[in-house]
Amino acid sequence: MEETIQAAEAVQIPQQRGTSLLETAVRYAEERHWDVFPGTWLVAADGVQRCSCGDPACAAPGAHPAREDWAAQATGSATVARRMWQKQPMASILLPTGRTFDAVDVPETAGFLALARMERMELTLGPVTLTPDRRMRFFVLPGAGVKVPDLVRRLGWAPRALDLGVRG
Repeated sequence: MEETIQAAEAVQIPQQRGTSLLETAVRYAEERHWDVFPGTWLVAADGVQRCSCGDPACAAPGAHPAREDWAAQATGSATVARRMWQKQPMASILLPTGRTFDAVDVPETAGFLALARMERMELTLGPVTLTPDRRMRFFVLPGAGVKVPDLVRRLGWAPRALDLGVRG
């Protein structure tokens, strides 16, 4: 006689909040108190995805500012953010550094290794992003980024050897 093994109910992945860029931008402004500003977006032209900036050779399609003064125009108001994304719902979300956070920028491989190490050390992780050019940005408190090169040196590494950058 064959025995069957009953499985427990499958663990469900939590439903993501803020499925639209508008909702996400508003949430960043409202809950995290981050300044936000709409950037460029992807548009389909003849079956090809192109950047809304119109440059056919755009190096970062849909992932850069549409105007030079974007950081000065960024807002922490959820109401203003909602208005901005209602005008252009496909716009990427730009977050200026140096106000409510700095960003430590590392190559993707180094970033994943750092995440694994921080997890093993049971450190509380802050927000981390992965960019289209295969880099990771760790969001840290303003001013904390300047301490990173010294911390890396104390671990026996040269910051330049890691292709490490700090934005903020």
